[in-house]
Amino acid sequence: MRIPGLPRPRSLAGQLFAMQAVLLALVVAGYALFTYVSDRGQAEQSARRQATAVARSIADAPSVRSAIHTADPTAQLQPYALRVQKDTGVDFVTIMTPGGIRWTHPSEKQIGRPFLGNIYRAQHGETFTETYTGTLGASVRAVTPVWDGRRIIGLVSAGIKVEAISHRVQDQVTALLGVAAGILALGGVATYVINARLRRHTHGMNADELSRMHDYHQAALHAVREGLLMLDARYRVALINDGGRELLGVGREEDVVGTSVADLGLPAPLTGALLASEPRVDEVHLTESRVLVVNTSPVSGGERRGTVVTLRDVTELQSLMGELDSERGFTQALRSQAHEAANRLHTVVSLIELGRAGEAVEFATAELELAQALTDQVVAAVSEPVLAALLLGKTAQANERGVELVVSEDSGLDDGLLPPALPSRDLVTILGNLIDNAVDAAQGRVPARVTVTACAEAGQLVLRVADTGPGVDPAHAGLVFQRGFSTKPTGPGGRGLGLALARQAVHRHGGTLTVAQAAEGGAAFEARLPLADALEPAVRAAAAEVPGGGR
Repeated sequence: MRIPGLPRPRSLAGQLFAMQAVLLALVVAGYALFTYVSDRGQAEQSARRQATAVARSIADAPSVRSAIHTADPTAQLQPYALRVQKDTGVDFVTIMTPGGIRWTHPSEKQIGRPFLGNIYRAQHGETFTETYTGTLGASVRAVTPVWDGRRIIGLVSAGIKVEAISHRVQDQVTALLGVAAGILALGGVATYVINARLRRHTHGMNADELSRMHDYHQAALHAVREGLLMLDARYRVALINDGGRELLGVGREEDVVGTSVADLGLPAPLTGALLASEPRVDEVHLTESRVLVVNTSPVSGGERRGTVVTLRDVTELQSLMGELDSERGFTQALRSQAHEAANRLHTVVSLIELGRAGEAVEFATAELELAQALTDQVVAAVSEPVLAALLLGKTAQANERGVELVVSEDSGLDDGLLPPALPSRDLVTILGNLIDNAVDAAQGRVPARVTVTACAEAGQLVLRVADTGPGVDPAHAGLVFQRGFSTKPTGPGGRGLGLALARQAVHRHGGTLTVAQAAEGGAAFEARLPLADALEPAVRAAAAEVPGGGR
């Protein structure tokens, strides 16, 4: 509850400073009070012991007993009592009769008068102490009997005034308060220094502002679709949002905070990028199922404190770019074919103008038969429309680059065989990249040929692409599918991504992608994808024909 009228520190550091100063003042004040009470009690106990010792010493003195037996005890006892009082530091020494009539007193006017205080216990032979207010004020006094054999012949009382005890305690408390003030000042300075550092770290914000910023931070962290990963100075995960967990394949129930990046099970190139000390800008990396654009930036504040990593999923974008490249290639092929068609048409027209109509018809018919034969060959082997269209387009592209693309006689893929779980886009990614890679390898060779096989074997879709290129070094068989690997010079757009994307698409559907030496000396890439969904109706039909089958 806030007290009205008191200013409230704005920043969290200011609030902590005020709280610590108040707590420190309370601790010091409590300790001072405890010390005062404790010292006062100890001072009173010391005064009681001192008064008792003085009174018993006087009562045991032979000269005191001798003086009591004289006709005028005061004459000898009064100077003696004043001398003892001065030597021992007590405030009064009173020697009296067993009935309590004073023989001595610091004030001679009080001699012969009754003692003010309790003497009953001393009259019965007991030494005791008490605090009593007499003629000199409140005092701590001791009363003891004077024995002569077994007979009490007098009483002795020695006392110290409470005022004197208080003066002693006040001197100690004054010293204590001085030390406490020094401690409070030193604690205040230390608290101020600590909170000044805290103000720098909290940027002067108060608790409400920090709490609100935390809420905004959490909301933004989970709302952003891009992946966000924060690493500490030891490259351990300090923070990861939902998008980062999804893109890196980390389950939400899995606690990876505090885990080293090297232990997340990421691909080696991606792990290397995250562990790099220098910033990375728009680097493309592949996981098992995604294409990611990675940006890293160090967090610095006088020293390296960690790394901020942003992840963007460009899997679909990369696939669309592949399709766009294919469309661009188709466009270029169509442009070249249009140019060739124009040349052939000019030839036909020229033959007609020369009066050789028969030869013009024969030339045009031959060209049409050639084009139709290519289409018939592809469609007869692969009736699945997407793959057939892809093969026709790639055939035209390869032809423009001086490479013959043929569909092998082993091919046979009926329409409707592919399961819905195997989208056409992934087929284009797989087969298109394999053909493009094969055409690149075969271009400039003699013969320059790419052979494509598409068929179904043992419940699997088999896509095999062989070329007459230089082949793949067996030592590099495991590296050709990694992003960035290429035996060709690197162009402006980089190389080595096509085969990595093809392998990623194959693995996404539970298939395999391998490379071996082709029969014609080049490389033969083979992708195998399961067709269980497509074959399931046939399996159920076959089981129904068997007695007891399908149970």
